Amino acid sequence: MRNLKAFAITAVMAATVFTQTAIAKDIVDVAAGSFNLKTLVAAVKAADLVDTLKGKGPFTVFAPTDAAFAKLPKGTLKSLLLPENKKKLVAILTYHVLPGKITAASLTGKRTAAKTVQGGSLHIDGRDGVKVNAAHVTTADVKASNGVVHIIDKVLLPK
Repeated sequence: MRNLKAFAITAVMAATVFTQTAIAKDIVDVAAGSFNLKTLVAAVKAADLVDTLKGKGPFTVFAPTDAAFAKLPKGTLKSLLLPENKKKLVAILTYHVLPGKITAASLTGKRTAAKTVQGGSLHIDGRDGVKVNAAHVTTADVKASNGVVHIIDKVLLPK
């Protein structure tokens, strides 16, 4: 019985440390630590947005997975990562960012539009899960020290 209590206390302490460590990471660190957001991190670096997304915020980021980037037409990603296309890459990436911290719970049951950092508008539908434009949120509310990340299954493209 004593060992069981010690195990339970250790587990709670470990979970607390893990949670505090996760929250201590900013949005870029959260993305870099994820196994399926490597392409996003590379794009953020190529667009010189690392310092911005490490900033105070708060920000809400809809983060496309590596698989989402792979769905783009062949050659698109490679082209976007070229220095001469940096402006276009910045526009696409900032279209995935909202000012403020918006949790999935605050979107549940609602349909709304939200203005992005890029200046465009995202259509968010929280009536059956959370959908942003044509993308589905596959993992919601990944906490960061300067906001929240929602992982999505498609790259959002501004008009």
